Amino acid sequence: MDNASYVALTRQSGLLNEMQTLANNIANASTTGFRSESVMFAEHVEALGPDAPSLSMANANVRNTVMTQGALAQTGGTFDLAIEGDGFFLIETPGGSRLTRAGAFGPNQNGDLVTPDGYAVLDPGGAPVFVPQGLGAIGIGPDGTISAGGQPIGQIGLVLPTDPAQMVRDSGVMFDAQGGFEAAPDGRMLQGFLEESNVNPILEIGRMIEVQRAYELGQSFLDKEDERIRSVIQAIRT
Repeated sequence: MDNASYVALTRQSGLLNEMQTLANNIANASTTGFRSESVMFAEHVEALGPDAPSLSMANANVRNTVMTQGALAQTGGTFDLAIEGDGFFLIETPGGSRLTRAGAFGPNQNGDLVTPDGYAVLDPGGAPVFVPQGLGAIGIGPDGTISAGGQPIGQIGLVLPTDPAQMVRDSGVMFDAQGGFEAAPDGRMLQGFLEESNVNPILEIGRMIEVQRAYELGQSFLDKEDERIRSVIQAIRT
């Protein structure tokens, strides 16, 4: 296989990766708190020798998370929370603390506030948030303070990654802040709301069509290149 084929294959691999990312975005267009992703293409240039032209190869293995805020949908749920502005909820998982914008919470049988997967929601100090029952109506203020019957009983933590560049997606709506996290000073919580996905399905489908056409063009080039090489080999044999 010559250099032209290798270059085309690296491009095809990157386009396939982008197609998978776009498909995942579209599949999560209605997932609460989901952040869409995009693929970053990079060029790697290699010198082949003093008298030979350089070789340029494509690479598209880095995914960039789009942090644009999604629309806020009113649900009226007591423990449904949305964040307006910057910040993340702090969640305790078996793999450690994680950050999320998905605020569909509820108390478990022990009274701890948890996610739909059963992971504990944490307060600013990193302790599970406990919501006692039978003390009256539950209210949650913009700073995350929880009150029952008009009396404060706890607070939900709101944090930001210390180094956004070191925050990586752990699963669908959760992120691992590998560089640590700190209190978010400007974000505010809205009780009875949920943040929708920030995916724009129309833009994603339009981009998917572009990527598909580019992939088909690359495949056509590889087919013609394969045909050319076969023709050369056949000519040599005869």
